[in-house]
Amino acid sequence: MKTPAPKWKAPVANWTRWLHIYLSMFSFIIVLFFAVTGLTLNHLEWFPEKETLHEVDGHLNPTWVNVTDTAQVKKLEIVELFRSQYQVRGILNDFRIDETELSVSFQGPGYTADAFIDRSSGTFHLTERSLGFVAWINDLHKGRDTGQGWKWVIDFSAIFMSLISLTGIILLLFLKKKRVNGIIWLVIGLLLVIGLYFFSGL
Repeated sequence: MKTPAPKWKAPVANWTRWLHIYLSMFSFIIVLFFAVTGLTLNHLEWFPEKETLHEVDGHLNPTWVNVTDTAQVKKLEIVELFRSQYQVRGILNDFRIDETELSVSFQGPGYTADAFIDRSSGTFHLTERSLGFVAWINDLHKGRDTGQGWKWVIDFSAIFMSLISLTGIILLLFLKKKRVNGIIWLVIGLLLVIGLYFFSGL
């Protein structure tokens, strides 16, 4: 006489299938993005950097920087000037003050901007560097200079990919005819990764 399946088995299988399908659809684009950028990161030689350089000379209000007390330097006004009038983007990475010069650095994915300001006159030289599309998506993959919002995207992507993998394994365990073969391929994949790691001499 065939033993009836436990009552919990069908609901667990249904919920697991639901999670696996809809998480896969919801995170399809982001999973594809990290897969493609993993390839571009692993083969940087395929995509030589295409640096675009843009330089500007300008002048800001000298009273913002020509002060004895460096704590009185108008940092906010200087940063907003570069953002609003010169369309500088990225996060503020560095703001340094010495006796004669002030430097401001911005960084974003595939992008840097550096301004050097003469404290006596307020004149400055601004240099922007854009490293191209591939450098931009590579930096997004690594979360470099992206801000808190993109860090959340990476965190949620990691959670979704983990859930997709785990629900896939759970679904496999419910398939009697394919369970053994699936586990065999799982072990083969694990051994292959371990073998390649040691073969690469790391």
